Amino acid sequence: MARIAKKKAPAKPRPKKKTIALFPEAAFGPALNSVGIGQALKKLGHKVVFLSDPGFADVYRGYGFEVHPVNLSEPLPPEDMAKFWGEFINGHIANFRKTPYEQIDNYVKDCWGMIVETAKWAEKDLPAVLAKIRPDVVCVDNVILFPAIKRYAKENKKPWIRIISCSENEIEDPDIPPHLSGAGANDKKAQARYRKHFKEVIRPIHDGFNEFLKSVGEKKYPLGQFFESSPHMNILLYPSAVKFKRRHKLPASQYQYLEGCVRKEKPYVVPAFFNQKDPLLYVSFGSLGSGDTDLLKRLISAFGKMPVRAIVNVGDYLDQYTDIPPNVVIDRWFPQPSVIPKVDGVIHHGGNNSFTECLYFGKPAIVMPYVWDGHDNATRVEETGHGFKLDRYNWTDAELAAKIMHMVSDRKMKAKLKKTSKAMHAKHGPTKAATVIDKVSRRKIA
Repeated sequence: MARIAKKKAPAKPRPKKKTIALFPEAAFGPALNSVGIGQALKKLGHKVVFLSDPGFADVYRGYGFEVHPVNLSEPLPPEDMAKFWGEFINGHIANFRKTPYEQIDNYVKDCWGMIVETAKWAEKDLPAVLAKIRPDVVCVDNVILFPAIKRYAKENKKPWIRIISCSENEIEDPDIPPHLSGAGANDKKAQARYRKHFKEVIRPIHDGFNEFLKSVGEKKYPLGQFFESSPHMNILLYPSAVKFKRRHKLPASQYQYLEGCVRKEKPYVVPAFFNQKDPLLYVSFGSLGSGDTDLLKRLISAFGKMPVRAIVNVGDYLDQYTDIPPNVVIDRWFPQPSVIPKVDGVIHHGGNNSFTECLYFGKPAIVMPYVWDGHDNATRVEETGHGFKLDRYNWTDAELAAKIMHMVSDRKMKAKLKKTSKAMHAKHGPTKAATVIDKVSRRKIA
């Protein structure tokens, strides 16, 4: 009897490729987080383009992405643009010794003044860039509204997504510490004090921002607010293990946590040290914090007297270092996501990349903050049992050594970190972000 051939089911049509624009802040933390998300989006078959401050364009090109420059300040040669924030940070090194509350009057005020100017400058270039590339969705990782993005989305019935790569408290709630305050989760007095002074100092800058919003047809923001949640989707890189307890829960339909967003980097081989059994440390204060060379030199000298090995990122200041102890290796840059898994502990500034990468790889940290959300992350790492907060300058060699040995030997902390790491690995951040963005890009917007 002849066999009847079964008909093959028709192949499902492949989802249409979308053009997705990523617009990170001109800082390495948001930039590299967005690179990780962009890599995952490309795997899904989408066209990924970056909107970038000209000084950061080569960062994205180096990872193979198409880049469209958007001036966020007065146009300068690329090399000068790249140096801009470094020089700004170095001009505030004296303020690193101040408390978060005291920094409102100098560093925080100056930062917000400059950030408002970036929003005004973006309005000059951004409309034409968006009209040229016509993205299906724009993902912006910044602390301030770029009105052209909202306008493009509304006029073209396209969604826009806000990415929060800094601390979770960038999205305010009355029951959690205010952003940049470094206040403890239960220290309501410190929280209220910070909020009050911040609003007093920031009012003239905020009034100017509201005037700008009015000039482009946007409604004014309440005092102290410079951005809003997207009505379509908001992606937070913050891990669940350190989340705050909010009075107003963030609905999953509009807010998604990524459990960190760790990009892939080239492999790293640990150098051969004289004593391979000593605890191995990795030290980095980020691309901007490396300008605090006096602190890094002091740490390196202290390591030379301890039974440890240390890998230290000194950024663009390598030529300022001499007489490096044999148990210390320094360089301008290290592939951090490839280094952290191989060390026993990390000393960092509290930047969100370093903060989440330590949790992702289950490594204890000593956080020595100096500005911005480093203060929040330093407090949070200690109050959740994932590491320690240490004053950036007020320590002795003996105190530092004791803290390091405690960090690398605390069994309870190691168990907590192992649990947190396992949970974060179970939900790969870049893949989840790409999946969320993919779904949002296919929504019909009224």
